[in-house]
Amino acid sequence: MNAEKDGEFVSRTKKKQRVEELQKLGAALVALAPAQLDAFEIPADLLAAVREAQRITSHEAKRRQMQFIGKVMRKVDPEPVRAALATVAGQSAAARAQQLRLEGWRERLIGDDGALTDFASEHPGADLQALRTLIRNARKEIAEAKPPRAQREMFRFLRAYSESA
Repeated sequence: MNAEKDGEFVSRTKKKQRVEELQKLGAALVALAPAQLDAFEIPADLLAAVREAQRITSHEAKRRQMQFIGKVMRKVDPEPVRAALATVAGQSAAARAQQLRLEGWRERLIGDDGALTDFASEHPGADLQALRTLIRNARKEIAEAKPPRAQREMFRFLRAYSESA
């Protein structure tokens, strides 16, 4: 809408596309957890509209609220919101990569005896005796087709160690 103020013609299609993009940005805000939303620097009226949309369960009421969020977003500079959402997405991607790396370690440790030596060389100071016990219990669970309690415990051990290191 800045182009209109500058005297330039902006087609109706472009206006609609911009409004739809702002609504999608608002929908991304609504999808965030309340704790993540608190970390954002957004105006109070937008924050209140987003919180209201999170509370609404009716489909039609939520649709109207999303349109309202789009309207409120027109008054706000969307770039800081986009940047903050990109940061949140990056954190989620980093967390997923960390989880995949730990799952890979868990599978290697269960499947290969030499993996414990590799783990010990990469992570000096790890409690190898506790890890050996977890590996033995996980292998036993797999052989007996039991629920993966020890495997989960092993994952928690790996995650706790990687967070402390």
